[in-house]
Amino acid sequence: MIVPMKRVSLIVLAYEKRSALKALRKAGMVHLDEVPVKGETIEELERSRQKMDRAMMKLQEVRAARLKKDKKGSTQNLEASQVDEEDFSEINTRVLWLIDEQEKISERMQKTILERDRLHEWGDFSVEDLKDLADRGIRLHFYRIGRKELQKLGNDTDFVLLNNEKKNLLVSTIGSALPEGTVAQQLDLPHRSLSDLNGSIEADRNRLDAIEEEFFALSAYLGSYKNHLSLLAQDLRFERASAAMGEDDTVAWLSGYVPQNMIDTFKKLASVQKWAYALDEPGEEDTPPTQVKNSRWVSIIGPVFDILGTVPGYREYDISMWFLMFFALFFAMIVGDAAYGVIFLGTAVLMHRKLKKANNAIILLYVLSIASIVWGALTGTWFGSKAILESVPLLKALVIPQIANYPELFGLDATTSQNMVMQFCFIVGTLQLSLACAMNIHRKIGRKDLSAVADFGWLLMIDALYFLVLMLVIGASVPVSAVGSAVGVGFALVVLFGAQGPQVPFLKGLAGGAAGLFTTFLNSISAFSNIISYIRLFAVGMASLAIAQSFNSMASGLLQGFALPAGILILVIGHGLNLVMALLSVVVHGVRLNLLEFSGQLGMEWTGYQYDPFRETV
Repeated sequence: MIVPMKRVSLIVLAYEKRSALKALRKAGMVHLDEVPVKGETIEELERSRQKMDRAMMKLQEVRAARLKKDKKGSTQNLEASQVDEEDFSEINTRVLWLIDEQEKISERMQKTILERDRLHEWGDFSVEDLKDLADRGIRLHFYRIGRKELQKLGNDTDFVLLNNEKKNLLVSTIGSALPEGTVAQQLDLPHRSLSDLNGSIEADRNRLDAIEEEFFALSAYLGSYKNHLSLLAQDLRFERASAAMGEDDTVAWLSGYVPQNMIDTFKKLASVQKWAYALDEPGEEDTPPTQVKNSRWVSIIGPVFDILGTVPGYREYDISMWFLMFFALFFAMIVGDAAYGVIFLGTAVLMHRKLKKANNAIILLYVLSIASIVWGALTGTWFGSKAILESVPLLKALVIPQIANYPELFGLDATTSQNMVMQFCFIVGTLQLSLACAMNIHRKIGRKDLSAVADFGWLLMIDALYFLVLMLVIGASVPVSAVGSAVGVGFALVVLFGAQGPQVPFLKGLAGGAAGLFTTFLNSISAFSNIISYIRLFAVGMASLAIAQSFNSMASGLLQGFALPAGILILVIGHGLNLVMALLSVVVHGVRLNLLEFSGQLGMEWTGYQYDPFRETV
């Protein structure tokens, strides 16, 4: 459920502002209003954090690259003990200096490499000797020139042929340059010889290697970096809170939100600290943070919401329980294979043993894997193999023939089985969308909101449209006139009561509903398509089965004799790819049905932000 919040306004003596903030931070219960603030202290802390982030990222990058390169070695003595503030400051300064030096050397080396590559075809020569010759009046000019262009020069130009092996020749003229109009590329004489350039590159490369070694040695202090970054973030938040407080010569004040279940604790703290405060219900214009609290089992869906980054608005629904239930079913139907569920279950067990505790992610994996095993067993799907089902009577006994993937084993035809599974998908979709309507009706009746009648109209329409879907998709026989009448009545209720509200006069609400007639019509079509969209559970499950069957067929002729390893390899790779694709399909389709179809019918926009109290983090 979403925990109710109280808006708190706190007043303290001006000279006690910072001590009051420290007490609030230690208590860790008030979510402070975020106010954009600037200040010298804040800007300095932000610069320090950016520099520390830069240093830490460099150390992490070097350490990861080294450990990847040398998995067995280089892993000992990597963790250094925590260092004090002064020592850490010296370490951080050293890392930042090394980063700057590395960048300068890398830039210089790249320029040197370009210069070396430019001179490579000319070979090694002494720049000093050329200058000495020029001082004595013997000036040499170097060119790259084509053979035909060189032949045009005749005997009037003194030159020395330096290279006669390529299409473009290298020549040097003595005394004067080539005649004007000659097509040739003149060499700009370098400041250093080729051997000097190579020596410089080698020296820079050695220095970069030494810097990398020092980075790796300093990466032992990554733990200290994480601690100091946490402290810095905590200090930064404190200074922002301090700067955001209103203040005059006598008092200072702030505002925020406190969860309903922490009000008594807050009152005791305020009494001890002798603060003045006011507690109010959040107004309609306020946007309180969202704190979701559920039972241990419902909270296992939390990792999915964390990955998606979705938070319900404070005045929206907490659909955690319904999301978990339907998501487990969607996961099972999309994966569709009991053997894959066994693989997931084995993975969960291994993770459980490694961590020595079952966190929410592991428990969720247990639930999803068991759901997959159950659905796969009911449909008779074990690695997509008909042979496995035929050879193990117990597995065959677990199957519900009407939804079996191999109905011929039970005397049924494929069309009957597939139609039954599609009908089940539509039943699930109708139930989930109807649940959304029922939740809206329940909430609005509690608020004495007349628009609850419109949600009843949506409920009537969705349930009637279910039969229309059956008729159009699987050819079921339905009473068309009764379905049409139910849809018409539901549509009329939505138009008449959709714009009603607690503070809205009935006639004004009626006019608003009439004005939105076309939008309601489009939404009715959308409700029809929403029910049909649940067929994706059937389609993706069948696609996964077809892929498994294809790889089984490819490997079937190789599972004997010398070809046995190749057959096993095909099965492992094929089913591995199919399993990964199934997981991707769960993200695309299983999550979508909850976050778009179901949440859309509820009217949720997921515009909330997480309750994050002002607290100590280290």
